[in-house]
Amino acid sequence: MKRFMKLTVTMIVLAVTVLISTAPAMAWTYQIKKGDSLYKISKRFGTQVNTLQKVNRLKSTRIISGKKLWIPDTKPMQNSRGNDDLYLLARLISGEARGESYQGQVAVGAVIMNRVASSKFPSTIRGNIFKKGQFESVSNGQIWKTVTASALKAARAAMAGVDPTNGALYFYNPAKIKSKTNWIWSRKVTGRIGRHVFAI
Repeated sequence: MKRFMKLTVTMIVLAVTVLISTAPAMAWTYQIKKGDSLYKISKRFGTQVNTLQKVNRLKSTRIISGKKLWIPDTKPMQNSRGNDDLYLLARLISGEARGESYQGQVAVGAVIMNRVASSKFPSTIRGNIFKKGQFESVSNGQIWKTVTASALKAARAAMAGVDPTNGALYFYNPAKIKSKTNWIWSRKVTGRIGRHVFAI
């Protein structure tokens, strides 16, 4: 019996070791959509096809819609383990508000936190950031570029409850919206910081 127990424990340890060795140290999950290819995904997230194959243990470049992929963080940040939400929020802030004032960056983070608290949006930071069609920096890959120190500081502030937007659920740059009938114009404006208008 003792021998059996020892063998069982050994097998569990080996299985865990294999999982740890094959999963990237810092990564995000991505649900494959119709029309996706490893090449397209690699370009979108700033990684390599062979890297995606390796971390996902794929024998070919064939992928299936609906399945999930590990997307390795090509530029992991120091002390980021255990703080996925913080660093992911910092990435979005950096991608959406690079060049804005510190207050403007906190405001972008606050919009995400307001959405998390709202019944109209996903209840997680990740769910809001990766909600289809919401943020330009996600669709164009800017979210995966180097995170600024101010964005990280702004993310901490937003997660701590700082909100210079007066409860906004949306932000946009009016100079980039060409259509006069765009739905965003119907939202009630709560303020403006830098190039961004904030609304509910």
